[in-house]
Amino acid sequence: MQKNKSQQKNRFGTAPVFFTAISTILGAILFLRFGFAVGTLGFFGVLLIIFLGHLVTIPTAMAISEIATNQKVEGGGEYFIISRSFGLNIGATIGIALFMSQAISVAFYVIAFTEAFHPVFEWLKNSYRIDLPRQVVSIPAMIILSVLIILKGSNLGIKTLYAVVIVLFISLVCFFFGSPISEEASVGVFNNAFNDPQKFFVVFAIIFPAFTGMTAGVGLSGDLKNPGKSIPLGTLSATVVGLLVYIFVIYKLAISASPEALLSDQLSMSKIALFGWLIIPLGLAASTISSAIGSYLVVPRTLQALSIDRCFPIPFLNKFLAKAEGEQSEPRNASIVIGIIALVFVALGDVDIVASIITMFFMVTYGALCLISFLYHFGADPSYRPTFKSRWYLSLLGFLACLLLMFEISTPFALLSILIIVLIYVFISKYHKDRQGLAAILQNFMFQLSRNVFVYLQKSKKADVRKNWRPSAVCVSKDSFERDKAIHLLSWISYRFGFGTYIHLIEGYYSKKSNENSKKVLERLISRSKKIKENIYIDTIISPSFTSAVAQIAQLPSPSGMENNMIIFEYDKNNPSNLDQIIENLALVQAGDYDVCIHGSSPRSIIFENGIHVWLRDWDFENANLMILLSYILIGHPDWKKAFIKIFSVCKPEEKERETEKLNHLIIYGRLPIFGRNIQVIELNEGINFKSLVNEYSLEAGLTFIGFQEDMLKHEGKSFFEGYDKIGDVLFVDAKGIKEIK
Repeated sequence: MQKNKSQQKNRFGTAPVFFTAISTILGAILFLRFGFAVGTLGFFGVLLIIFLGHLVTIPTAMAISEIATNQKVEGGGEYFIISRSFGLNIGATIGIALFMSQAISVAFYVIAFTEAFHPVFEWLKNSYRIDLPRQVVSIPAMIILSVLIILKGSNLGIKTLYAVVIVLFISLVCFFFGSPISEEASVGVFNNAFNDPQKFFVVFAIIFPAFTGMTAGVGLSGDLKNPGKSIPLGTLSATVVGLLVYIFVIYKLAISASPEALLSDQLSMSKIALFGWLIIPLGLAASTISSAIGSYLVVPRTLQALSIDRCFPIPFLNKFLAKAEGEQSEPRNASIVIGIIALVFVALGDVDIVASIITMFFMVTYGALCLISFLYHFGADPSYRPTFKSRWYLSLLGFLACLLLMFEISTPFALLSILIIVLIYVFISKYHKDRQGLAAILQNFMFQLSRNVFVYLQKSKKADVRKNWRPSAVCVSKDSFERDKAIHLLSWISYRFGFGTYIHLIEGYYSKKSNENSKKVLERLISRSKKIKENIYIDTIISPSFTSAVAQIAQLPSPSGMENNMIIFEYDKNNPSNLDQIIENLALVQAGDYDVCIHGSSPRSIIFENGIHVWLRDWDFENANLMILLSYILIGHPDWKKAFIKIFSVCKPEEKERETEKLNHLIIYGRLPIFGRNIQVIELNEGINFKSLVNEYSLEAGLTFIGFQEDMLKHEGKSFFEGYDKIGDVLFVDAKGIKEIK
C-alpha cells in the first residue's frame, strides 16, 4: 500500500521536465522583446546576447544536472539539490535568493500575459478613448491564478503543459512561414548587423530572463519517477532546443522588418506571422500563463523546503510555511505567501523593470551555484560522485560570465546583490552554527590547490636559496603552555615573508592513549592560536626523547611546500633546564643544513617600541646577514610597526672605520630601513667584556640578536648563553651559509 502511494506521488517522467522548461524558455520575452532587441541592436547584437546568456545558463544547467545525479532527489527543486550536495547553509543562502527570483518571475509572467490583450486595449483607446492601465487585467489574473494554484495544486500545471506546447508550436510555425512586413533596403541581417552598442547591456538585462526558463522543470523534482535521469535530459535538451529557436527567430525578424517597424510595435511578430493577429497573442497568452503556473508551482515548494529545513530564524514561520496538505503534500500556506509577493510586483506593471530585477537575482543565484560547483569539482571530494558529469572549467566560465555581466549591467546593483547574498550566508551560518557551510568546500579546494603547488615546487628547478632566501621555520617545544613567546616569534617570522610550523613535543611512547592526548593538546593549541590570531601551522609529536623528536622533525616536510630551512629552540632564561638538551642536539640539526635559532625567553614583557638590537662580531661573517634579514622580517609584523632596528658591531680599534663603511654600504645597497644613526661600531679594547656591553647598550631593547657558532659551544657549553641577565628576550642565531642581501 505504501509502495503504491509512493509510485502515485512520483509519477512523472522526462517529458514534463522538458515541456515545463521549453514552454518557459519560449515565453514572454520571446514574443514581447525579441523584436525590440533586434530593432535596437541588430541581428549580430542579439546573437551576441544569446551567446553570452548561454555562457551563464548552459554551465548552470550542467551544474544542476550533475548535482541532481549525485544523490536521491526529493521535493524542493533546485534548493533541495543544492542544499543536499553543498550543505544546508549554502543551500539556504542560494535557496532564498532563488526563491525571490522565482517569486518575482510569477509576477513577470502575469504582467507579460496582460500584453496578450494589447489589441483589446488599443481598440478601447481608439474607439472609445478609454486608456485603461494594464493592471485591470494583471491584478485579477494574479488573484485568479493564486486561487486556482492554492485549490488545485500541481495537477493544474501538468495538464496544461501539452496544450501550451501545441499552441507554441503552431505560433512559431505560423511565424516562420509568415511574410516580411517591410521592403526597405535597410531590411536584412547584414544591413543592421550591430546597432546602438551603448544600449547592449540595457537590452541584455531585459532579455536575460528568457534564458532562465531552462531550470523550470527542476522544480518538479519531488514528482518525478527518476529525477537523476529526467532532470539532466529534460533540462539540457530544452536549453539546446531553446537556443536554436532563438537564433532562427532573430534571423526571421531581421530579414522581415526594418528596425523602425520592430521598435514601433512590441508585438511585431504578429505582423509577420500567418494569422498573426490571432495566433501570436494566443501563443503569448499560452506561454505566459503556463510559465506563470509553472513558476507558481515551483516557488511554494522551494519556500516549503526552506521552512522544513528551518532556514528562517522564526520557528512559527517555519512551521507555518512547511505545512503540507493532501496526498501530494501541497504547500498551501507557502502558495498564499507567494501570491502576496507576486501581487506586489504585478502592481508595478512594467515588464522591463521587473525583468531587470529578475536578471540580477538570477545572475547572483547562478553565479553562486557555478562557483560552488567549480569549488566542488576542483576540491575532488570523494563523496561527490554524480553519474552525469560536467567540467570544472565550464562551472568557472559560468561564474566569471555571471560576475562580468552583473557589473556591466549595473555596478551598484551588482555590488548590492553580492552584499545581500553574503549577508544572508553570514546570518544563516551564525543562526545554524552546527550545519555544514562554505568552509568544508573551501577546505577541499585549498587541499587540491596546495597539493598541486607542492608537487610543482618539488618538480621545478630549485632557486639558489642564498639569493632568494625566505624563512621556513619549525619550532619545537614541550613547554607550550608554560611559555608562549616562541609561538609569537614564529608568528612574527611567518607573518608575511615566510612560513612557520610549531610542534609541541609530548614525551613518551606512541599508543592509543598518548595519541588521544595529543589530539586534545592540539585542539587546545589551535584554539589558543585562534584567540591570539597567530598565523602559523600547529602540530604535535609523540616521541620517547628530545633527541628522537629532533631527528624526526629535521626530516619532516613543511606544510607550505617549501623545504624547512630553520629550526627554532626555546628555553627559559631564569630556569634553563632544557638548554643542555638543545646544545646536545645541535650537531643533529646541523647535519640537515638548518639555520638554528635559540630563543632565550625572559619573564619581562617585550616593549616593541624599544626596537630590535643586532650584535655583530668579527667572526659573525655568516650570521650577520641572517640576523639583519630576520630583524627586517620581524618589523614587518603589526606588533613591531613602531619598532626600529639598531646594529651594534664590536671590532678591534684598527677595524672601526672599515666596519662602519661596510655596514653603511650594506644598508644602502640592501635598501634596509635602518638609519645611519642606528649603526654603532664599538671598539673592543682589552678588559672590556662583550656580555657587559650587551647588557649595557641593550638593557631596554625589545629583542636582542646575538650570533653563535656550534664549534664555540664545544668549549663554552651552556655558559655561552648565560650572563645576559639584564636584558630581555634574546635570539641566538647560527646561520648555515651566508644569506645574500641584494
